[in-house]
Amino acid sequence: MDDSQIHALAFLLDFDGRVHWYEQGYFVKFEIKRIEPTEERPHGLRYSFTLHAPEGERLMGFDNAHTVAPASRYAKRQVEADHWHRDETDRGRPYVFTDAVTLIGDFFGEVERILTERGVPLDAVREGTIEERTKP
Repeated sequence: MDDSQIHALAFLLDFDGRVHWYEQGYFVKFEIKRIEPTEERPHGLRYSFTLHAPEGERLMGFDNAHTVAPASRYAKRQVEADHWHRDETDRGRPYVFTDAVTLIGDFFGEVERILTERGVPLDAVREGTIEERTKP
């Protein structure tokens, strides 16, 4: 891992426990921990980045809590647990983890897509922690 990748990983790990609120009560929540690498999590990270509606319903997320079933019953199940949920009905689709910068960029790209579709401005109106659990 080069210096820029180390810096990006440290930046990403600092997001653990953070919540960013947007207008109308939408919010994103970050949970990320360094763990021992495993077959399911070879990069040594356990993470869940999620976008929520004002009522708290998850609208979209990137995580590696479990592996996802293949799209076809004849396809092989992936070993890595990295995946994402495009919307609230998506059971998960494989995500190819390359590095911390790409993960955060892909996540915020989807946040931008969904908030724009819903007419929500993209500037966060408040930042806090998961423990606070308060809306702006």
